[in-house]
Amino acid sequence: MQQKIRCVITDDEPLARKGLSKYVGQFDCLQLVGTCENVYELTALLRKEAVDLLFLDIEMPYVSGLEFAAGNEDGPKVIFTTAYEQYALKGYELDVLDYLLKPISLERFSKAVQKAKEYFELVWEKKGDSLFVKVGNSLEKVEISSILFLEARENYVAIQLKDRMVLTLSTLKGLREKLPVEKFTQVHKSFVVAQAKIDRIDHRQLHIGEHIIPLSKNFIQDPGSLLHE
Repeated sequence: MQQKIRCVITDDEPLARKGLSKYVGQFDCLQLVGTCENVYELTALLRKEAVDLLFLDIEMPYVSGLEFAAGNEDGPKVIFTTAYEQYALKGYELDVLDYLLKPISLERFSKAVQKAKEYFELVWEKKGDSLFVKVGNSLEKVEISSILFLEARENYVAIQLKDRMVLTLSTLKGLREKLPVEKFTQVHKSFVVAQAKIDRIDHRQLHIGEHIIPLSKNFIQDPGSLLHE
């Protein structure tokens, strides 16, 4: 698995967050995006970052993990982490990937990670020539072959297609990791381009149709290297 599973830990107990963070760090297929004390912090983080998987406690102040998961139909997949086994049935009704009872052993955590890995490998394989991006409260399918370039815009990324532009809540790095590395190149801190769509390269910029994209210092010094990325 080349693409990492971007995950977030949400638990109101500091020791639980610390322990799970250590576990996550032992698996190459996982990338920890952040940790949160409650659902409010989690919601704020999800507005800024692209996330695949949540390690989510159930009994937390304000809003429970169950309540959050019930309204998370189009959001990240969930693995519950809780000290209360009576919620297990409800958890599986919500189509969570796994249900971990505290205290969580590394061995049991490893089994949950394997489930997540198998799930995302299947999902990403099915996507093949497309990817799904978050637009508002829904996921929109984008054909990779239609992408001209990506542009970072604060907390969003503009995906420029042949016929339209899609604005998604994500990071440039997060989206680039979902694209074929042999077909897309980051030419500037704010731009990733489809190499096959480049029409012309000048000294300080490149042209894709009517779009003009700046080049980083490395490409300004050797613009021809872009054609051999």
